[in-house]
Amino acid sequence: MKQLMPFIIIIIFFVIVGIFIITLYKYRLKRRIIDSGPLDETGLKFLTQLSKDNELLKWAIILMSAGIGLIALEFIPYNAEESSLPYGVEMIFIAGGFLIYHLIIRNQKDK
Repeated sequence: MKQLMPFIIIIIFFVIVGIFIITLYKYRLKRRIIDSGPLDETGLKFLTQLSKDNELLKWAIILMSAGIGLIALEFIPYNAEESSLPYGVEMIFIAGGFLIYHLIIRNQKDK
């Protein structure tokens, strides 16, 4: 677990930086659209689509699945110094989180 901690910290750092950059650019885009003048129906649709906040749901599901993956690693016997099993198991759980998010969003769009 000691070898895995720097890897996790680096990933968390880049996720936080990425979220900050995406939020900043979304804000700047919304501000430019609003400042450009009166909006037609297409502009209003685009602006409301930007305002939908599915990002929170996405990151909550991904982080929860990553946490469950780390918990699952506690119960799987492996050699921490030579095995790449922890990385594979963690990636499978994170991919599962993305899949769950995709299914939830697809079901919301179908309704």
